[in-house]
Amino acid sequence: MCGIIGIVGSEPVAERLTDGLRRMEYRGYDSAGICTLHDGQLIRRRAEGKLNHLVSEVAANPAPGTSGIAHTRWATHGAPTHNNAHPHATGEVALVHNGIIENFRSLRKELSARGRVFESDTDTEVVAHLISEQVEAGKSPEDAVSIVLPQLRGAFALAIAFRQHPELLIGARLGSPLVLGYGDGEMYLGSDALALAPLTQQISYLEEGDWVTITRNSATIRDKDGAQVSREITASGASAAAIEKGNYRHFMQKEIFEQPTVVAQTLQSYIRPLEQAVALPQIDFDISAVNRVTIVACGTSYYAGMVAKYWFEQFARVPVDIDFASEFRYREPVLEKGGLALFISQSGETADTLAALRHCKAEGQTIAAVVNVPTSSMAREADLLLPTHAGPEIGVASTKAFTCQLAVLAALAAHFAVRKGRLNSAEEAEIVRHLLEAPACLNAALDHDEEIANMAHLIAPARDVLYLGRGSDFPLALEGALKLKEISYIHAEGYAAGEMKHGPIALIDEAVPVIVLAPSGPLFEKTVSNMQEVRARGGQIVLISDAAGLEEAGEGCIATIEMPKVHPLIAPLVYAVPVQLLAYHTACVKGTDVDQPRNLAKSVTVE
Repeated sequence: MCGIIGIVGSEPVAERLTDGLRRMEYRGYDSAGICTLHDGQLIRRRAEGKLNHLVSEVAANPAPGTSGIAHTRWATHGAPTHNNAHPHATGEVALVHNGIIENFRSLRKELSARGRVFESDTDTEVVAHLISEQVEAGKSPEDAVSIVLPQLRGAFALAIAFRQHPELLIGARLGSPLVLGYGDGEMYLGSDALALAPLTQQISYLEEGDWVTITRNSATIRDKDGAQVSREITASGASAAAIEKGNYRHFMQKEIFEQPTVVAQTLQSYIRPLEQAVALPQIDFDISAVNRVTIVACGTSYYAGMVAKYWFEQFARVPVDIDFASEFRYREPVLEKGGLALFISQSGETADTLAALRHCKAEGQTIAAVVNVPTSSMAREADLLLPTHAGPEIGVASTKAFTCQLAVLAALAAHFAVRKGRLNSAEEAEIVRHLLEAPACLNAALDHDEEIANMAHLIAPARDVLYLGRGSDFPLALEGALKLKEISYIHAEGYAAGEMKHGPIALIDEAVPVIVLAPSGPLFEKTVSNMQEVRARGGQIVLISDAAGLEEAGEGCIATIEMPKVHPLIAPLVYAVPVQLLAYHTACVKGTDVDQPRNLAKSVTVE
């Protein structure tokens, strides 16, 4: 996860900016930079690699000034080069950015047609040019930002500096967190309170769509409609654990709401939007020669693998086996020569998954690992490391790690298909376009948080809950049931919708809520038919679908949840949100320990 810090102060800021970046190193990054304002200039210092390289650069070429912004970056749009490192700048504006500008290609094309010259491959530079155009036309910083923000689609946090206004910064957030800090004659912006902890304990959490203008002694916050608003000032607290939770009730809630940002950051590592192509890390083997994929994982990661099986077979026409890691070795699997063994784990240390990895390696399989900890055992032992960029996940029940795994697996499946000659460039571009839509669609799904919280009271009294889905929504039904079991302690099961009539339908009565995942599309009518079988036996149905699906089949349900209309490729990512929120709010109603449910651990290091 990228990190942002900004300071408007009365003393030199360069050292404090780099110190703030150091406190965010846990997020992971591959380049860093700062920009200070001094003597009518924007002074930028950037470096590839670790933060020490930037510190050395600043020591050799000082960056004077009492105001500035700084950033640590994961390579997203463009390689981790000096030119792609943040901050990005024009003659008038410099800014840093977390997240993704979904429509940057069309904006960049329009800007280029107007004569703007780009120095990087990033989406971020588009925003710098848009704001700079307005400033150069005589607009104030506030007016320029108010004109540009509505043009941006996606998920972002921004900190913006203006050459002609050295004692002013503007911050904005949409789907990516940004914290406002209050000091004595200074004001601050940061990705989280941890970055600001040495500077201040008085902070405000900007809400979705907020943007703020800060000077040394003031902060003016506006909402997405431009109306001036106030946000509560709170004490951040001394411990990192308390700081990182922000203004959320639980870590799990925070991590659910981080998904638009972290999925965007993960996708950006695997996509080249300008070329409309999927790009993987350096591969030292011929992926087109792989004749079979064996996926091994546990728990939520296993369900991510189940979704990936649909994608690999549909797009790349590569046969896929999938196993629970705890069972894999003991069935003595037949591993064909030329196979790829793909391991999925949040921690990269799960004992039975690691044992299965070593078994496959001994059997001559090429090893790929999708992990959230790039220094983990699985990461070190893999031939192909596919990191997610979810950042630390504190809640035991996995949320953002799951959707980031799906993002990586979707990109991997598309890359397989291209290398196998199953996707042409136009089809690859279409997949890239749909993947880039995912963060905004996740944002739209999160907009239903309040109504899902209200319907949790319908689920909390239940003793048993069933989840139904077809196709790639079947693994989501399993994941939804797992989440509910993990944190609310309600017995729940997920089924392929068509299998209900082969036994599980005997469980249906008026006391059993049935959660149906049914986006409109090719499988919708069959899923609705299975739903009607449940309804005829008194089942209490909660239908999760898009507007077209709800219009056709929502009547008679005890509750409905409307999702945005999405391409089937990204439906598993988007439909993960309502099942996570439903489990979360049901657990809150029941009063269970959401972040540390009984008998569970975050990383299982025994077989």
